[in-house]
Amino acid sequence: MSGKFSFKFSNLLGAVYRKGNLNFSKDGDTVISPVGNRVSMFDLKNNKSETLPIEAKTNVTCVAMAPDGKTMIVADEQGRAMLISLISRSVLHHHHFHAAVRSIKYSPDGKKVAVNKDNVTLVYHAPGQTKEFNPFKLYRSYHGPYDETTCIDWTSDSRAMVIGSKDMTSRVHAATDLTNLLVHTLGGHKDVIVGAFFEQDSLDAYTVSRDGTLIVWESTFDLEDLQEGEPQRKRRRNISEGAEEERNKEQTEPDDEATEWLKYKKTAKHYFQKEGHLDKLTSVDYHKGSHIMVTGFQSGSFHLHELPEYNCVHSLSISDQSIATVTFNPSGDWIAVGCSGLGQLLVWEWQSESYVLKQQGHFNNMSCLDYSPDGQYIATGADDSKVKVWSTSSGFCFVTFTDHAAAITAVKFGSTGHVIVSASLDGTVRAFDLHRYRNFRTFTSPRPAQFRCLAFDGSGDVVCAGSMDTFEIFVWSMKTGRLLEVLAGHEGPVVSLSFSPSEAILASASWDKSMKLWDVFEHKGARESFNMNADALCVAYRPDSREVAVATLNCHITFWDVYSGTQTGSIEGRHDLGSGRRETDYITAKTALKGKAFTTLCYSADGQCILAAGRSKHICIYNIKEQILVKKFEISHNLSLDAMEEFLSKRKMTSFGSTALIDDVDDDEEQALSLPGVRKGDMSSRSFKPEICVTSVKFSPTGRSWAATTTEGLLVYSLDSSMTFDPYDLTTDVTPDAIRRALFKKEYASALMLSFKLNEKDLIQEVVETIPPSEVELISQNLHESYVDRMLGFLATQLETSRHIEFYLQWSVQLLSLHGSPLKSRSGAIMSLLTNLQKSLSRRKDDLAKLCDSNKYTLQYILSMSQQKPVKRKADEIGDSDSDDDKLELHSLMSDSD
Repeated sequence: MSGKFSFKFSNLLGAVYRKGNLNFSKDGDTVISPVGNRVSMFDLKNNKSETLPIEAKTNVTCVAMAPDGKTMIVADEQGRAMLISLISRSVLHHHHFHAAVRSIKYSPDGKKVAVNKDNVTLVYHAPGQTKEFNPFKLYRSYHGPYDETTCIDWTSDSRAMVIGSKDMTSRVHAATDLTNLLVHTLGGHKDVIVGAFFEQDSLDAYTVSRDGTLIVWESTFDLEDLQEGEPQRKRRRNISEGAEEERNKEQTEPDDEATEWLKYKKTAKHYFQKEGHLDKLTSVDYHKGSHIMVTGFQSGSFHLHELPEYNCVHSLSISDQSIATVTFNPSGDWIAVGCSGLGQLLVWEWQSESYVLKQQGHFNNMSCLDYSPDGQYIATGADDSKVKVWSTSSGFCFVTFTDHAAAITAVKFGSTGHVIVSASLDGTVRAFDLHRYRNFRTFTSPRPAQFRCLAFDGSGDVVCAGSMDTFEIFVWSMKTGRLLEVLAGHEGPVVSLSFSPSEAILASASWDKSMKLWDVFEHKGARESFNMNADALCVAYRPDSREVAVATLNCHITFWDVYSGTQTGSIEGRHDLGSGRRETDYITAKTALKGKAFTTLCYSADGQCILAAGRSKHICIYNIKEQILVKKFEISHNLSLDAMEEFLSKRKMTSFGSTALIDDVDDDEEQALSLPGVRKGDMSSRSFKPEICVTSVKFSPTGRSWAATTTEGLLVYSLDSSMTFDPYDLTTDVTPDAIRRALFKKEYASALMLSFKLNEKDLIQEVVETIPPSEVELISQNLHESYVDRMLGFLATQLETSRHIEFYLQWSVQLLSLHGSPLKSRSGAIMSLLTNLQKSLSRRKDDLAKLCDSNKYTLQYILSMSQQKPVKRKADEIGDSDSDDDKLELHSLMSDSD
């Protein structure tokens, strides 16, 4: 049981960037983006995304990558930092800075790391270099600014650094003991310093302020002129008052007055914006190798300038929202741009003026999702009226449909997987084609109605939608787009629909405390009606069509036998669902729990368990037969979301009440109270704190994973077989040595069964790939029924990654043809296994088809070029001659080529 439900967090889709700074990996092929309290990595070379299985306490604001690319430091809003290993994907150490961190940056030599917090800059010995109990060992603290520090940059030799501040000045500090540098202040700005940078292998500096002003500073020294040693001022300050001879010696030394200190002079001052323009500069980065500076602005535009000449290289506007961060990759070819307002992440290749990556999550809360029949894609709908389709293998969105004009309430895949149907509050149901990426059908009702739910029958011929205001169910023909029937009978809004997987029977749930079954093609009204004890919120069919589950407002899940019309079970899940207290609530979490209920249900692929969730941070899996809670998942630990904690923190309580009730206006993070009854954010307020919520859950057709649309995004949980030890019929005689001895004796069937008992993937692969292809049929024929399922599951995983495609296809053909009848008799139990195999086969087929097409056209091009080149060369040779015979030969060659 533990192995069956050992789902682990796999990936986060639907959100690519929230806030904070972006980073590139050491090779420059991967973008590291903070998404809420998690960190996602987007591999641009292999077109894949990965979210680390690590959570911070609050939203991540700063990410710093070590120069060796093995570790990184992540800091959240409250100053809690984590040292993360990118090799093991685990947390090595936790550290608390006890204040919000503005920026973190490693020195180029990787030996130190600087942290800006408040008006102090802390320099630590770089953690992770040696095995130590406390990796964050403080080296030195730098004071001086009168306001918060904002940015930092190191010299190429890591001996000095420049620190920008909100007091409109920048300071050059010595990172080591230098005789001719302690600190030097750079002024001249009239607004907050956004960026300060050194030139490559130089002490020349650039400072950029929020009003769009760039000042070029030229130093009187080169890097080689900085002298190691204790500074004169520091040495004089450290003299003991009792050492009279030392003081006299210091006074007689003429070097103190003769020491030449580092000085700067302003050589140029440039303005990114025209005078009187109110567009604020929000982010900046400088690539020292190519001398290119990129600046992002509040209007959504960014500019590239070549320094120090200040030549404009490129200007582009990507949106109407403010650009939160910009950064160069190590080679300087790509620029990563993040917009927190839209949740947008772009990677721009500025030389070719093309996008390397362009991803954007849903602007508002996700409301629904659905898996494609083969499990390769996930379609999501949200309150921003967009339908997005995500690839489960890459984690990227590859198409967005924007035809709806209001919030999406439901999405469904067709039986073929090439059609998506969506319902919206704008009164339309639209069908989208995944081949041509267009809206090819639009279904409407005779009278305008807001559609809350949607259902697609198994054949794909009929589309049904339930309305909120007319209490009716509308039935359309998918082929013609005509309205076939209007099913009336409910006395309240229809909030959920579900088609029987094997019959044309439709189940509908309504707020009128009833669930009805309809025979769609007979048009005789409701076939049967089931009365509930409370308002019905969700209905779901079991995969074998014999049972229906209904979630009601009193937080009960009731199960009904479809054919006998009797209730077969009930689950009371109020205490399992759990609840949290919002910061602006006047009631406790225990009292608020009385109003909670499950709002979304989904059966597992084998029909033995059910997944349930609602307005809470918990997702529950129940065993239907035993009616017990099997496992409960906490989807997030992010304290930046509301209703996460059961009790309010006493530190947030004042004599005037909670600090959340005080309208505290800040320059960067404004806060305002939401209107009464607002659940998804008051769009008229300056800002709002989203509440943790699960709007939809769905098992994949393979049964190996499930997904949930939440406030955080689209969370995907899957079974990680490599982390779960699940031996099968294991005895003391089953060892790797015994398996290899059987292989050496060519006892292939015995070795295969022993490897399945030990259940180690690498060992099973070694045994299977050692078996000669000529023995596959015989072994498949004699393979016991209990091992057939395990072999099919192994084939499904291998077909996705292995190069031995024909060999594993031969195994699949033999197993399915020889054991077809027994498999068909228990198809319900192994449906997820067969679907997983089909998913692997279809994915590999698509990959091979693309590869074959590419090779075909490449060969055609090579052949055509090989035929053209000799003719051209012969023509060139003939063109040098003026004789009539040569001209005739040229004419004949050209006619032949035509």
